[in-house]
Parts: sequence; C-alpha cells; structure tokens
Amino acid sequence: MDIKNSVALVTGANRGLGRHLAAQLVNRGAAKVYAGVRNPSSVDLPGVVPLQLDITDPASVARAAEIASDVTLLINNAGISTQVGLISGDIADIKREMATHFFGSLEVARAFAPVLTANGGGAVLNVLSVLSWAHYPIHGGYSAAKAAEWAMTNVIRQELAPSGIHVTALHVGYMDTDMADFVDESDKIDPARVAGLALDGIQARALEVVADDKSRNVKAALSGDLDKLYPGLATVR
Repeated sequence: MDIKNSVALVTGANRGLGRHLAAQLVNRGAAKVYAGVRNPSSVDLPGVVPLQLDITDPASVARAAEIASDVTLLINNAGISTQVGLISGDIADIKREMATHFFGSLEVARAFAPVLTANGGGAVLNVLSVLSWAHYPIHGGYSAAKAAEWAMTNVIRQELAPSGIHVTALHVGYMDTDMADFVDESDKIDPARVAGLALDGIQARALEVVADDKSRNVKAALSGDLDKLYPGLATVR
C-alpha cells in the first residue's frame, strides 16, 4: 500500500520499535499517525495523535476502533517480555505473554478489520520475532506466544485478503531497545533500520519481512534436523 497519505495506528508507539515506526510514518507523509498506548501522556513524539489503548482490554480496544475509524494501516507492535520458562516459570507470566502477543494482537486485528474494510482496504503489519520460529527455555512464554501470533498472522492474512487488506509479518532478532537490555550490544540491530525495512515491506505488499541475519539463518534451518536449532538435544538421545 502507499504509506504516504495513509492513516496509521501503531500500538506500543511510545518506545522502542513502535516509536521508530510512528516517527518514520510521519516522515514518510502519512496523513495521520495514532500512537496507541496505555498511558497517552507517555507519548512525546511530535506529529502523532496519542490514543489510549490497552490491547489486553477488549473494552479499550473497542473504544480505540470507534475513535480511530479512519485507519487504513494497522501495526500490531505492542508487546512484553517476561523471560519466563514453561515448566518452572510463573504461569501468570506465561498467560500475560499469550494475552498480549496472541489474544491482544488478535483482538486489535478483529476490531480494526471492519474499519479497514470500510475505508476501502489497507494493510496490517504484525511484529513477530525470530523466536516465532526458534524456541528456548529462557524465552519459553514469549516464544510460545510469538509462535501462536505467527500462526494467527498466516490465518488472518487469508481471511482478510478478500476485503483488500494485506497482511505483512515482521521477523527480527534482538533490537537495541530496553526490552533487550540484557543482550550484548554486538548481538542487536538498530530498531530504526528495522522500522524502515518494515515500512518498505508494507509499501511493497510483502508477505514477510525478515529483518536480520539471525532471523534469516533460523528460517533457513527450519527444514533441517531439530538438533541444528537445538544443539543440546543431540546429547540427550
């Protein structure tokens, strides 16, 4: 779709990748950019419209869809990372991961699908992760939720296509944001670069944007034996 003159909503737009996406949308000539956040006073980015939105609260999502009824581009970016394992980790944290990444993003997509359709179609970007494809204990809850969001993305892409709504998935490894502050700097990618690649993908109607070498390598390994992705498994056979 044409980014210029679009009306966009970016969830989680007050920090990290979401802030870069919102800023670049403004710079690329979007007619309006809604910054969907739980606390509108946390938005300090010039040129955007703060919008109260808690993606885990269906009532908040419904209100946002009523207010932002002119949206033609939805970017599901909001997320959390609890770094919780699946066996011994707090089940409440695991449920929070799923409530945010899967159910929250789906709730927003369901609420805005009629809006996009009424406005003549448009686009959705779901911000996924390399951990949609590769799953490790330290990120058990996050990985499971992102894998579910990947499956959801593939399904709604097919469901929304007849309405003229294109769905793009963004896969990326660690970015230089506060969510990945525990990761060594050399292993992180600039979120501004990722935002640019994502918007280029939307513009080109790409089905998928794989933004870094880590994600490309993992994707390539999916067709191979599992012990290539999970070397530790070879020692327990």
